[in-house]
Amino acid sequence: MVGGGVVGLTTAVVLAERGRRVRVWTRDPVERTTSAVAGALWWPYAIEPVELARTWALRSLDVYEELAASPEVTGVRMVEGVQGEADLDRAMAWAGARLPGLRAATAEEYAGPGMWARLPLIDMSTHLPWLRERFLAAGGAIETRTVSDLAGVGAPVVVNCTGLGARELVPDPSVRPVRGQLVIVENPGIRTWLVATDAAGATAYLFPQPGRLVLGGTADEDQWSLEPDPAAAEAIVRRCAALRPEVAGARVLEHRVGLRPARGAVRLEREPLPDGRVLVHNYGHGGAGVTVAWGCAEEAAGLAAPS
Repeated sequence: MVGGGVVGLTTAVVLAERGRRVRVWTRDPVERTTSAVAGALWWPYAIEPVELARTWALRSLDVYEELAASPEVTGVRMVEGVQGEADLDRAMAWAGARLPGLRAATAEEYAGPGMWARLPLIDMSTHLPWLRERFLAAGGAIETRTVSDLAGVGAPVVVNCTGLGARELVPDPSVRPVRGQLVIVENPGIRTWLVATDAAGATAYLFPQPGRLVLGGTADEDQWSLEPDPAAAEAIVRRCAALRPEVAGARVLEHRVGLRPARGAVRLEREPLPDGRVLVHNYGHGGAGVTVAWGCAEEAAGLAAPS
């Protein structure tokens, strides 16, 4: 297994718990992966193909609902909130049976058309270390190691969960970064999440996490900088304060930047190598890696099984 973000670790957990011997090679500790920066609200955001993504997301929802029984341990909570400008009829068509609380937001909840839902909201600072410990408890091993050639990994089955790294490692030039910036502030008492898009197409979101409030965000395509942009941070706070005025005076705790691994479509497939070994690719999840992690992990584990 190459890659130690949420997709890689979740896939490693599924494989190890199915009895496979798994070693994860990861360039960065889990706390420094792109996944650690995720806002981590469950919803299939900017991911193709849509129908498969919904299937993966619903399977992941099953798991997250179970994990939400122990939020302090797993980092998963079921939290209510509003998805602004959402197409309620379309959401009902694919998710209504699994999310019976879906409804139109009231005028008091959101000044515009929106959808009220109770969704998994994951605290990645807790969830990622929990995934790591669950994997190790299943007999897995983790090694901090930079891989420069997938074909050179000496294992009969190599699972590629390298995200943006697949651009050079595969190589797959269709993988590109979509830069996301967050502002972390003290929570002035907000308990529900909110995602909204303004008339100019700019997105604002507020995610209440334990001990903090996550404000976002940006989606800058083909931008590689990991340095926070002060102007972008000011714009994020301004957009969020327009939705929840109490945010305007909240003390800033930190700034975060991550690069979403975008691709025209998720690559989840088995690639036989000439020497008889097998590559299983599981990358290109864009901004929805958390949302589809368990569904993709189970499919990848199936592809990794001997034919």
